[in-house]
Amino acid sequence: MIQTMNYVAGNRIMAKEAVAQLFRAAQVDTRLREKLSEAPDIQTFVELAKTYGYDFTMEEWREMTQFSVDELDGELSEIPGL
Repeated sequence: MIQTMNYVAGNRIMAKEAVAQLFRAAQVDTRLREKLSEAPDIQTFVELAKTYGYDFTMEEWREMTQFSVDELDGELSEIPGL
C-alpha cells in the first residue's frame, strides 16, 4: 500500500514537473510555442505536448496552471508562458 501511494505521488510530482518543463521550453523555443498554440482545445494541447515528451493529464495541467477547460475562453497562446 505504501509503495502504491509513493508511486502515485511520484507520478503526480513527475507530471507537475512536466508541466513546468513545458512552460520553460515554450518560453525559449518559438517553434514549440507556435505548435502548442495551434491546439484548438486543451485535450489536443495535452496530446500534442505528449508527442514532445511532456506527459501530464488535463487535470494535472489545470492544477498547475489554475485553468479549467470551461474557464479557458481565449487562445492557448494567451496562457502565460505559451
